[in-house]
Amino acid sequence: MVKNRHAADGIPELGFAAPAGTPAGVEVMTLAQLHARVGNDGLGRPQRPTFHHLITVSRGTLWHTVDFTEYSLSPGRWLWVRPGQVQQWGRLDDVDGTLVLFQPDFLDPGSGTAARLDDPHAPVLREAADDDEDRLTDAAEHLSRAFTSPGRLPLEVRQAVLRHLLAVLVLRLAHLGAPPGSPAPEPSDTFLRLRDAVERDFTRTRRLQDYAHTLGYSARTLSRATQAAAGVNAKEFIDRRVVLQARRLLAHSDDTAAQIAARLGFTSATNFSKYFHQRTGTTPIAFRAAMRTSTPPDLS
Repeated sequence: MVKNRHAADGIPELGFAAPAGTPAGVEVMTLAQLHARVGNDGLGRPQRPTFHHLITVSRGTLWHTVDFTEYSLSPGRWLWVRPGQVQQWGRLDDVDGTLVLFQPDFLDPGSGTAARLDDPHAPVLREAADDDEDRLTDAAEHLSRAFTSPGRLPLEVRQAVLRHLLAVLVLRLAHLGAPPGSPAPEPSDTFLRLRDAVERDFTRTRRLQDYAHTLGYSARTLSRATQAAAGVNAKEFIDRRVVLQARRLLAHSDDTAAQIAARLGFTSATNFSKYFHQRTGTTPIAFRAAMRTSTPPDLS
């Protein structure tokens, strides 16, 4: 893995590089191997990968932050970090498990669609129960063995094997139930339309009335749908998306507050700073400083 480019929004991205002699697009390692490669000192700063991370632990508890929300990962739980999300590793002392990395186009299109690979709003945390945990463990072990001990298979055949085994794992993960307290698994069409509109237009407008007018709903209808699906009202949902992008830009780009304000549709850096402070309890400058107190990882 190497840092290779800036996205259209100005945030640096971490690109995927396959280990020499392995099929392009996928890598499987243990958390102990990751720890040996980079150490704890190299895991402190947030990173924004362009590829998927599947993480599970077999021993200990890993604290892992995704889009500035901290998750506790213990045996039986999985984290699915998707391209474009910001992640930050916790310490790997006394922790082991499995890390699967794969590019979005590694799976065949049918499996990718069935696994909802393109859904950036899918739950990050997945929890297996009963027989599901055993099935996921078996799928991960089969994938790991195929990656580390391919035998005499030609590279293109090995790639096909890994693609099929990875499909089994991600399809099982995608159709696990989210942990208690997560948003409803089947949101209404009203909420989905608002969610798509916010993703498209949040840098243009933060006004709920603008979305209601565009979508042809009342503001009250949008708030009811958002409350049912996401647990917050529609205005809060819009504001959270703006704040998330602000955090990403502050953590990853070198843009000034004025440049970030302009990217997010604010009329001035002062208005942006007030908005950010009201919703996070800290200033943009203080948030950026906190995010940059550690050395970034080098996983190449």
